[in-house]
Amino acid sequence: MKISVGRLGALAGAAAAVLAVPSPAAAHEKWFVPDPHGYPGDWSFAVRPLTLAFILGVALVTVGWRYLAVRRLPSPELPGLSFLGRLVPYVPRLLAIHLGVSLLAAAVSGHFLTHDLKVEGLPAGDALLLLEGALGVWFITGIRLRPAAVLLALAGPLALLVTGPVGLLSAMDLLGVAVFLAFVPPSDATFGRVEPDAVTLGRGLLALRLGAGGALITLAFAEKLANPALARETLRMFPQLDVFALVGIDLPADVFVTVAGVTELLFGLLVISGALPQVAVLVAGIPFNATLLLFGGTELLGHLPVYGIFLTLLAYGSDPRTAPLVRRLPRLPRRLVRRQAVPA
Repeated sequence: MKISVGRLGALAGAAAAVLAVPSPAAAHEKWFVPDPHGYPGDWSFAVRPLTLAFILGVALVTVGWRYLAVRRLPSPELPGLSFLGRLVPYVPRLLAIHLGVSLLAAAVSGHFLTHDLKVEGLPAGDALLLLEGALGVWFITGIRLRPAAVLLALAGPLALLVTGPVGLLSAMDLLGVAVFLAFVPPSDATFGRVEPDAVTLGRGLLALRLGAGGALITLAFAEKLANPALARETLRMFPQLDVFALVGIDLPADVFVTVAGVTELLFGLLVISGALPQVAVLVAGIPFNATLLLFGGTELLGHLPVYGIFLTLLAYGSDPRTAPLVRRLPRLPRRLVRRQAVPA
């Protein structure tokens, strides 16, 4: 049984109203709080009954979201956005520009890939910035990008190991873009037009979703659910982030931190699921754009790869030919499935 377009619109509106409330979920505390490494993690906050209840709720919402997408709703779920499918041949070129500008801006500001890694004082710091800037220009040109994507996918993790696993995981969105462009680089045709086969595109989209979703999940814990002190300091410095207070709702700081963290966690899980990409991107775009009013250019340049990922998922999710690939998840090998089916 399919759900009508009218009901789907109501569903999208309800999702937007619920998920867009805690808009600071899109803000990166470590970009704006002085000495962000001075706030030690506190995993006891993440395992509190309240936090665990929210996390369980988010997991159940993700499962329900996926079930609706696969069993009940059409694909694409918002046919009125089908015109965005015309961008599909040019998406890799547009995504490369987003990545290139972000890399170039990071190099100019003295950071490698993420604000967690400021190269000042590192023995090879200048070389890293030079490499990053050169890769940024390369991605912007759009010329033969597969080597550039492979180089970024290899060099990024090696450099980010300096900051530890959290720094590496928080930059997974950039690495996901790099892997996608390694699978689906722009061609030498006009405007980089490319039409990959379904298998290659599916692999690239899976890498992109894992990278973007993994980064969001990491940040949900590293900057909020497992580091409430950092989140509280951010809220103290920028009280405008408390959108609940703006509408007269007085939430304790820890409850607000929990809500913001699980919202970011939900966004990450929805991106990985690939389900209802049009609705998910439109809803997630609200908080990611709302924080621009407060944080300005730093937030804009830092989030450029995320905007490129959203554009990619929205465009491919709006084309009936590619929409099923956006939500495709890898299947278990048949041998493993048969083993699990054999009774003990």
